[in-house]
Amino acid sequence: MHRQAEKALKEAKAKMAAQVKVLLLGSGDSGKSTILKQMRLIHKVPFSAQETESFRQLVFDNLTRGLKYLLDALPDMGLELPESYTDVDPETGYGSKKGEGGSELDEEGVKGEGIGNDVALVEHAEDLRDGEPFPLRYYGPLSRLWGEEVVRTAWNRGNEAAVPENLHYFFSDLPRLFDPAYVPTEQDIHEMLMVDVGGQKSERRKWIHCFQDVTSILFLVSLSGYDQCLVEDRDANQMQDAMTIWDSICHSQWFKQTSIILFLNKNDLFEKKIKTSDIKSFFPDFDGEPGSALAGRDYFKKRFGRLAQKAGRAKEREIYIHITTATDTELLRVIMAAVEE
Repeated sequence: MHRQAEKALKEAKAKMAAQVKVLLLGSGDSGKSTILKQMRLIHKVPFSAQETESFRQLVFDNLTRGLKYLLDALPDMGLELPESYTDVDPETGYGSKKGEGGSELDEEGVKGEGIGNDVALVEHAEDLRDGEPFPLRYYGPLSRLWGEEVVRTAWNRGNEAAVPENLHYFFSDLPRLFDPAYVPTEQDIHEMLMVDVGGQKSERRKWIHCFQDVTSILFLVSLSGYDQCLVEDRDANQMQDAMTIWDSICHSQWFKQTSIILFLNKNDLFEKKIKTSDIKSFFPDFDGEPGSALAGRDYFKKRFGRLAQKAGRAKEREIYIHITTATDTELLRVIMAAVEE
């Protein structure tokens, strides 16, 4: 009996030693949830019917909560909604703007009672029940508010208030989402935002010391966060915050022998943003060509690389850096194959 127990224990230890334990870390809004969803797709682990239904409900939540967050941020940007829609249909008296994805669904979905009522409906939006289609009474308010000029101005300045980056994706396709037969596509699932608690500053000290046995760390940073504030602190910069976490990981005694893979994520958003938002405005030591995505990527790769070297452990472990777009399944498949090797 004793020998059998010893044998079983040895086998268990050998099995655990052979396992590759990977820890996924990163600051808030860096794309961790998207990476996890992509890993399931890459490894062909299908989502259950209940998970798909949860995603469908979460898309509606992203629409209503995302727009509410944007509206709540208006005063901090020195903006305010007009008392009535700026583009009014003279025959009906209702706002005629319907955003990029607007269409005449039906009377309930299009007509409204003014901008104040539309805002109130969005601010007090209820969660969907299982199997419940997106209520058509929300279609008109969401479409009209998104089409309002001041709202679009706030969206374009979203970096000032950590506005969800997926709003444009969903609001540009409202008719499809409000179809009673709507089922989230893979791209919808990639784009949706899930509540990310572990990445927020107040949560880090709870988890940073708990993973001393991991084989590798995947550390995610949002490249497009170089000009954005934090959700929980609008005076702090997302990229600077990510560098602070990275520095603490590189210096941590728990990860002294752990290989670290750095994903500079959201490259697609970064390439669009850098054309109009100068890195030098937020990182004065940047001396690359303004508007150059290549120069920007090289700069941040060097910044994170220097922090790793400063930790003084470059000889004890390997650090790899990849440029990623978490919503691009094929790109991530290639990168993850390299990581697994």
